[in-house]
Amino acid sequence: MKVGYLIPTREAVMEGRPEVTPLLGLACQAETLNYDSVWVGDSLLARPRHDPLTLLSAIAAQTQRVRLGTAVLLPAYRNPVLLAQQVATLDQISQGRLILGVGIAGDRPNIRAEFTSAGVPFKGRVGRMQEGLQLCRKLWAGEAVDWTGRWSLEQAVLGPKPFRLGGPPIWGAGSHPNALRRAGETMEGWLPIWPAEPSGWRTQYDAVLNHAAVSGKTPTTGAIYLTTFIHEDEKIATAAIDQFLESYYDVPGPVMRKSQACRGGSLERIEDWLQEYREAGVEHVVLRFAGDHERHIEQVSSLIKNLV
Repeated sequence: MKVGYLIPTREAVMEGRPEVTPLLGLACQAETLNYDSVWVGDSLLARPRHDPLTLLSAIAAQTQRVRLGTAVLLPAYRNPVLLAQQVATLDQISQGRLILGVGIAGDRPNIRAEFTSAGVPFKGRVGRMQEGLQLCRKLWAGEAVDWTGRWSLEQAVLGPKPFRLGGPPIWGAGSHPNALRRAGETMEGWLPIWPAEPSGWRTQYDAVLNHAAVSGKTPTTGAIYLTTFIHEDEKIATAAIDQFLESYYDVPGPVMRKSQACRGGSLERIEDWLQEYREAGVEHVVLRFAGDHERHIEQVSSLIKNLV
């Protein structure tokens, strides 16, 4: 199982520390400590943070090996022609290290307001994302594209093409049955933030794989996004996660833990938890630390060799 690390862009803005240099330092630290990937989230106004594609470009320029991912990008906010160009450029800068994690965002008042602020209708966001990604893939081929739909193109040719032939792999978020179907039928990976138990993840992943098989597609890579905090006292660790989740989402921590995969405790307990996901078939894990990032990056790095 490959281990990735989520850069705390949201937390940096929340805490009034938007400077990019420390974030770049965390990415470089993760690469030095043999993490497989680093990831950046996405939001405009609902959960303010750095633009993910811009920040990943800076990380790409300062790293050599570590893969770069969005966890997750919201394509529906973006014109797909512009998005295709940005992603192709980032893929060139990183020399093919990009993974494009994508999602549709949850149905909450601040998310609906964010769509309004972007001038994009909330209704139909799934179809908008799907069509936009299909158009991106067409443009990434580097050939003339004719398109009639939400966007209209005539003999449009995008340059540059991505470094990776056909563009970066696209991983879909979400655990709704429709999200499982999308991931299986049209995407290269599945990156949910739930369910909280490995057995539940396996059941849903089997559904993803079934959709891929029925569609005649290569099996979809299985991943998961986990939130953790390491402390010898499990109650203190769980309290830290609850405080983090409440400040991040403005929803009580215990409520959020029912809809996200979270675990706090000793390093040994966290290793056991990760091993359970590994045994369930998870190929990639993206770790979000509920604070104290330098310490957590260092501590978890000692587990990486045991999870491969």
